[in-house]
Amino acid sequence: MAGTGRATPVGNASPPQGVELAVVGRPPDNEAALIARAQRGDAVAYGSLVRAHQDIAFRVACLAGGSAADAEEAAQEGFVKAWRALPRFRAGSPFRPWLLAIVANEARNRRRAAGRRAGLALRAAEQAARSAGGAGASPETLVLAGARRETLLAALAALDERDRAVLTCRYLLELSEEETAAALGCRRGTVKSRTSRALERLRAREGVEEVGTP
Repeated sequence: MAGTGRATPVGNASPPQGVELAVVGRPPDNEAALIARAQRGDAVAYGSLVRAHQDIAFRVACLAGGSAADAEEAAQEGFVKAWRALPRFRAGSPFRPWLLAIVANEARNRRRAAGRRAGLALRAAEQAARSAGGAGASPETLVLAGARRETLLAALAALDERDRAVLTCRYLLELSEEETAAALGCRRGTVKSRTSRALERLRAREGVEEVGTP
C-alpha cells in the first residue's frame, strides 16, 4: 500500500479507487446521504466521503505519526478501517471527528511500533503552513507571509510537544475542539485548557503576534 495512494479491498463491496491527496476544502453538502449509502455497502458513496476528508486526514496522520510517507499509509489504512466500521457509526453523529479519531489512532499505533517521536507536531505545522500559501497573492505579500510563518514556526519549535500538537490542530489545521480531541486522543475540556496554556506560552515568545481563537 505504501506510497501508492490506493485503498485495499475490504468488506462486501469494492473500496473507493484513486484516493489522491488533493486539497478538498470542506465536507460535501449531502454528507448524511453519502454516509447512509456507504453504510449499505455503496463504495462509490464512500469514495466521495474519502475525497472530501482525505486532506485533513493526512494532516492529522502527519501530526500523530511523523513522515509524509508514514502519514499517507496511516491515512489510507484509517480509511479502510473506517469503511469496515461504518455499520457501527451512529446516524446523525458528526462524521469527521469519528473518522479523524480512527486515522489518528492508526497513526499513533504505527508511531509507537516504530519508536518515532521527535518533531512530529512541527513537521505537521510546516506542511500545513506550506499548503496554506497565498495563491494569486503578490510577491511582496508572499514574502511578508513567509516571514511571519517562519517566526511562528520557530516559536512553535520552542514549545513542548503537547503545546505544539494542540496549537497545530487548532490554528494550522483549523480543527474544531471536538476534532482536535479526536486527533490527540483526549477530552474536549483537555483541548480547551491545553490550548489556553499553550497560547499564553506562545504569546510570551518575542516577535509572535496575538493569536485569536478560531
